[in-house]
Order: sequence, then structure tokens, then C-alpha cells
Amino acid sequence: MKIFATTIYCSVLLIVAATTVLCAGCAAYPSRPGLNGTGNNPPSLAVQNLERSINLIDVTISHYFDPTTFEMRRFYNPFTNVKSEERASVWMYTAGIEAVNAVLSGLKQAKESGHSRLYDLHYARYVDLLDKLYANADYYLGTFELVSFTQTRTWSVYAVDRVKEKGQANVKGVLNVYDDQMWLIRELLDSYKLTGKAEYLNKAEYLTAYVLDGWDVTRDENGKENGGIPWGPGYTTKHACSNGPLISPLVWLHEIYKGKPDEIEHRFVDEKDGRTRRSRYVTKQQYYLDYARSIYGWQQSMLLNAEGVYADMMGGCVPNCDVRYEEVNGVRYRANTALSRAVGQAYTYNSGTMLSGAADLYRATGDDKYLEDGRSLARASFAQFASLGRDIPEYYSFGTDGFKNWFNGILLRGYHDAAAFGEPAVYLNAFQKNLDYGFAHFNHNGFLPTNLLKGWAEDKEKQGVEGMFMFAYAAQYAILAKHELPGGL
Repeated sequence: MKIFATTIYCSVLLIVAATTVLCAGCAAYPSRPGLNGTGNNPPSLAVQNLERSINLIDVTISHYFDPTTFEMRRFYNPFTNVKSEERASVWMYTAGIEAVNAVLSGLKQAKESGHSRLYDLHYARYVDLLDKLYANADYYLGTFELVSFTQTRTWSVYAVDRVKEKGQANVKGVLNVYDDQMWLIRELLDSYKLTGKAEYLNKAEYLTAYVLDGWDVTRDENGKENGGIPWGPGYTTKHACSNGPLISPLVWLHEIYKGKPDEIEHRFVDEKDGRTRRSRYVTKQQYYLDYARSIYGWQQSMLLNAEGVYADMMGGCVPNCDVRYEEVNGVRYRANTALSRAVGQAYTYNSGTMLSGAADLYRATGDDKYLEDGRSLARASFAQFASLGRDIPEYYSFGTDGFKNWFNGILLRGYHDAAAFGEPAVYLNAFQKNLDYGFAHFNHNGFLPTNLLKGWAEDKEKQGVEGMFMFAYAAQYAILAKHELPGGL
């Protein structure tokens, strides 16, 4: 939970610490146009970034995916040429869609900037690859009936695990989670903006309805909405990763419907008696923006910690973490489970989604609150997560254990979005330098190691690389390419 007792003195210390890191970063890196906010680099760096992104994706598709079923395996060892038996989860699979979207966006921006060679070579085949990825995502799709906070409804959503037949995955209880749907929503909307295909927008809105059905509309003893989305329908803890990733897509939906009369049903709990379920129709443009603001506000009030970054989740279930139900007017609904404290590690991606959310909300509303929030979070997150000289002098190290390579990519996306706030591009430069170092020193047949600064371990039998990390590197290179092109700031 956000610590309201934090003193002004502590806040000043945080700002000073963040500023010290930024100044150190500015001194460590030579001045480079574009990455230090003084103009755009010559397009050669953007072209190189895009070429490397495309190569990483092509290598990953050819080595991790079955050419017939398009099944993705989790690991591949480029030294022994062994592919793991373990199949990728839907989250890992979606990392491929993310990377392809990032490249398509970069290719379009390059063409609009007068550099069409890569666009002409790759755009059409990457649109085809995008279609193929979405079509085969249906191996993760399943259908179930859910009793939520406002209704009972049958949904077709994405399971954690892939099955052998499309549409037959088990998605009950803990076998699907809301954040997996959110990452797909983000990519579906990106794909819609890139291709104009209505089916991507329709699927994104359907999944958005599903995850917003998980928003806790129950009210506390003061009549205030409890808010927050649990990790999944089978969980009661409310995670940063099952709230923050939805903010930007909600703003994008608001922008898609801005000025249009389209309406949607809003379900809620009556404020007066705190129990009766009601609904009314509102315009989509207002509905989506209101939820973006509400989710942003809930996460900031509950999970922003004393260091100025975001904790993992609200836990401390009272009396326990069982999913509870209540009966109102003879109808069964999900009930609130009280959560007493913010717990867990602060991960880069949870601050990254809030950074992007602040940027998008500021663009949509012009509210200076989001501008100031974004600036503070950009500085605090870099101070918290980037360590200068830990592995190599004048290079910033980020955590690489667990899934942090992919998490870090979401933070990079946030820094790219935060360029609208006028924040120093030292943040982006850190990622550019690390990628280039890894590519120059440790590239093995097109594969990059988990730690870009330290490279491969001696035991070649244990060099399995996460497929989603290869996609994460590709997405990072593509985002950095966009930043280097005219219009990239």
C-alpha cells in the first residue's frame, strides 16, 4: 500500500538520489543526438535496430516453433541445438505478437520518414506472420462460466497452457489469469491500429469486457468502491500486473471511440445500499476513460511504495485468500475479500505499465497530475532498477533473474512513452548500449544470452534461452528504432 506517512524529507531524498543517478548516467555516456534529446540520429542506427529486431524474430520463429502446428517451445539451446519439451505459456507466446507489432510499427514509421527499403522487404510477410500468430493462439482458448461481482456469464478466454485442439483449453479457476488477457488486449489494439482489421478491435473489446468484469465493484462500509482486479477469477490477491497493463489499452479504446455515440453497459453496485447490482448504458468513450482513471488511481493509492515504484500486489487476505460469494436478492455473486497490505518485490514491468499509463492519460486528458506522476516515476524507477558499473564500467545493469528480461522490456516501453514528458533519454541509451554490447560480444548464431553484459556460462549444456527473451530483445530493438526516427519522440 502507498505509505501516506512518508515525509517531505524522504521525498526530497528520493528526488536527490534519482537526480544523482541521472547525472552519473549523463556523464557516463558520450553525447549522442536522439538518445540525449537533442535531435534525431541519422537513420542508420534506426535501420540497424530494425534489422536486428527482424533477425531476432526470424531466428526465434525458426527454432522455437513447429512449422506445422506453430506450437512454441519455451527454451532452445543454440550450442547443442536442443529444443525443450516444455511448451510456452500464452504469455510467452504473446511476447512474439508484441515483437512483431513493434517491428511493423517501426517499419511504418521508417517508410513515413522516407526510408522504405526494410518496409518493402518485410512488412507484408510480417502482417502474414501476425495473422498466423493470432490464428494459432486459439490453441490456448477455452470456455467457462464465471460468477463475478455483478453477473454470471459464459466467457471464451485464454488459458495459461496450450492444448492439442483449438478452443478446448481448460480455463476454469486458476487456469486463466487476467493479466494474460491484458497483454493480448494491448497487442490486439496495436495490431488494429497497424492493420485496420476490425476482428482485432472486436476481440480486444471482448477481452476488455472480461477483465473489467473482474473489477471489484463491491463497496466498503463508507460506500466507496473497493476496486482493483484480482490476478484471475480463481484468486483474491490483487496484483500490479493484473491492473496496470490495462490502463493504456483503455485510453486507446477511449480515443478510438472519441466523438462517437457507441454505448456500452456499465455494471455496478448501488452506492446507497452497497449490495444491489445495477447497470446503465454509457458512451464507450467515457466508459473506457473512466476505468483507465479508476485503475490508475487504485494502483497508485495501493501499491506505490516509499521508493516511488510499484510493489507486486495487495495481499494479507482477511480472513484467508479463498474466493468468497454472497447472495443478494436470491442471486449469487462474488464477494469482496479484504486485503490488508502491499507485499512482494517491486518489478520493473509494474512501474513500466504505470509509466505508459501516465503518458497515455496525460495525452488524453491534459491533466498535469499524470505529467508529474510520470516524471517522478521515470526518475524513481531508473534510480531503483538501473545499477551503473555493476558488471561493466559505464554500463547500467538491470536484473536478469526469473522473467526480468521481459519485465525490463515493459519498462523500456514506458521510458519511450515518457519521452513525451521531456525526460532525459539516458534511460533509453542504457538499453541501447546493453543490447549492442550483447550483440557485439555474445551473438551466437543469432542468439543472445540471458545476461547481455556477462554473456554465456561455461557449461554449454545449460544454455537454454527463453524464447520470450529473444522476442523481448527484438521488441526492445524495434522500440529504440522508433525513437531514433523522425517523429519518434
